[in-house]
Amino acid sequence: MQLNLTKPLCFFDLETTGINITSDRIVEISILKVFPNGKEENKTWRVNPEMPIPAQATAVHGITNENVANAPTFKTLAKEVYTWIKDADLGGFNSNRFDIPLLAEELLRAGIDFDMKNRKSIDVQTIFHKMEQRTLSAALKFYCDKTLDNAHSAEADTIATYHVLKAQLDRYDELENDAQFLAEFSTRRKSADFAGFIGFDADGDECFSFGKHKGKKVTEILQHNPGYFGWLLDADFPLYTKKVLTNIKLRSLNQKLP
Repeated sequence: MQLNLTKPLCFFDLETTGINITSDRIVEISILKVFPNGKEENKTWRVNPEMPIPAQATAVHGITNENVANAPTFKTLAKEVYTWIKDADLGGFNSNRFDIPLLAEELLRAGIDFDMKNRKSIDVQTIFHKMEQRTLSAALKFYCDKTLDNAHSAEADTIATYHVLKAQLDRYDELENDAQFLAEFSTRRKSADFAGFIGFDADGDECFSFGKHKGKKVTEILQHNPGYFGWLLDADFPLYTKKVLTNIKLRSLNQKLP
């Protein structure tokens, strides 16, 4: 089945030094770009994370410090990576909760103003879990009757994810071959930032989803307690969360101008 797309869709997968989106780094990234006409392009980069790769991470993806010692840093690769995805929606396996947030952190650290405002994200894992409750290897076997060789290689996982989504569309009549539908279906909960620190209330306004101000509107807290904004920017929150907070504050200030 060819995906019904109105713009390119980039499936991608990251291999990293760990699972902390604010402190861990990419060691490998693979992107499979699928165009509305069905054309496919693939690119994989090894990345020097500029930090040691823990043994437990190497045990998962097989990438050692020696493998990336002479690889470019992400800052060096950032513009090239962004060029691949800048006109596209994003897809992956557990991408909404891990790959997209971590990629956003890396891009922002490299000085690229990345956001998801005008793009959709399709998380194939969420679709899979809603339908069958399995892993990527099991998904590929279940839907495509294929064995996932070289699992936890970014390229193998990326290609497998693409094939699983197409097979899911073939299998489930209730799934629409439409990026907007798939993005909404594969979203677990709506939040203004990737990490889920800023959600939305019943009025559709941004609200804090943690701490002493949980459930309160962000604009009201920033207005009546300006010191809280400074604390948030200095604290160990993801860069994308800080970017969202800054945008909310600027929007609120602009609305007050005559």
